Amino acid sequence: MAITLDIARDHPNAATLIGTKNAADDAGPVVEKPPLIGLTRDALAEVLAGIGVPQRQLRMRVAQLWHWLYVRGVSDFGAMTNIAKDLRQTLDDHFTVARPEIVSEQVSVDGTRKWLFRFPPRGAGRPVEVETVYIPEEGRGTLCVSSQVGCTLTCTFCHTGTQKLVRNLTAEEILSQVLMARDRLGDFPDAETPQGAAVPSEGRLVSNIVMMGMGEPLYNFEHVKTALLIASDGDGLSLSKRRITLSTSGIVPEIARTGAEIGCMLAISLHAVRDDLRDVLVPINKKWNIEALLDACRAYPGLSNAKRITFEYVMLKGVNDSDAAAKELVRLLRGIPAKINLIPFNPWPGSEYECSDWERIEAFADIVNRAGYASPIRTPRGRDIFAACGQLKSASERMRKKDRLAAAPEAAQ
Repeated sequence: MAITLDIARDHPNAATLIGTKNAADDAGPVVEKPPLIGLTRDALAEVLAGIGVPQRQLRMRVAQLWHWLYVRGVSDFGAMTNIAKDLRQTLDDHFTVARPEIVSEQVSVDGTRKWLFRFPPRGAGRPVEVETVYIPEEGRGTLCVSSQVGCTLTCTFCHTGTQKLVRNLTAEEILSQVLMARDRLGDFPDAETPQGAAVPSEGRLVSNIVMMGMGEPLYNFEHVKTALLIASDGDGLSLSKRRITLSTSGIVPEIARTGAEIGCMLAISLHAVRDDLRDVLVPINKKWNIEALLDACRAYPGLSNAKRITFEYVMLKGVNDSDAAAKELVRLLRGIPAKINLIPFNPWPGSEYECSDWERIEAFADIVNRAGYASPIRTPRGRDIFAACGQLKSASERMRKKDRLAAAPEAAQ
């Protein structure tokens, strides 16, 4: 039986963000102070200089803040005890390090957790909500992080694709999903698990990040890049780049940049071996077809047997699950160090597809395995709380184009 915890009004960080207005108000709350979370070290130094921190202190103050934000995980300037009280007050007067509001937290029968986070408005926009999923597994815990509110790609098997793009998330909002998950799991040093977390503080820590939540990460490249470089910074959250995976539906021009500028692992949402079918399942294929996509994969910086590309393949009954499709998949990927994740289709209300029978999935996997590719069948997790792959969606409404541009002018689609 799944558990749903509606804890938004009880969460200690909620009031910090919603101020004197209810966050569900049509007019939305007003964010008066810019966040420090999500700023690079150089940007952090620049804003500190702007409030009068002496040049000779900038490097030290940046290091202190970086440690408190990303190692200790504090969300209150008052807790930064090695910073003078007057500077802490100045920081609090000008900036925020508060977390987003938790609207709800759901716990699946299999231990998977889904959070609905509400972020304050950006520019002329309204508050937005995104879903983030934590999957506890033996020896690791994986956090599925969103990069956009909604999506532009309209993949026909994906629930998120039925929600039009609201806006890109900022680097702060992407990182805040990681920080909130670590808060809820008691995953920061000396942290106490918050009341109502329904999760033990040991053995279910965030060790892996996958950019596989709501949205297409490569349509929000700069913010995703900044967030992931901070997440992998050795003096902060310190996640290995080998434990960070970015999943794309095939935005070919940004794939090489992902390897060169972020250096994380790459996953490709392939799902079909013919262009005519992929045009339907993953419509971006009409712009960059399978051949162009696989050429970009072969050229991915750092590609090797030790750093393989993961190809994701959702199993749709009678659509893409034949023996012939499995053999063609093997042929297409020849020469690419790869792993193939076979994903049983996760149903959602209104979906037109069915999941392949288990015997058919195993037969498909056997063909791929015999060709020398690892092809694990991904165990569905969190289906009962709509937290499984392809099931994420929020109720945020689409913004007008001019509002999206005001919210994130350098990255609006």
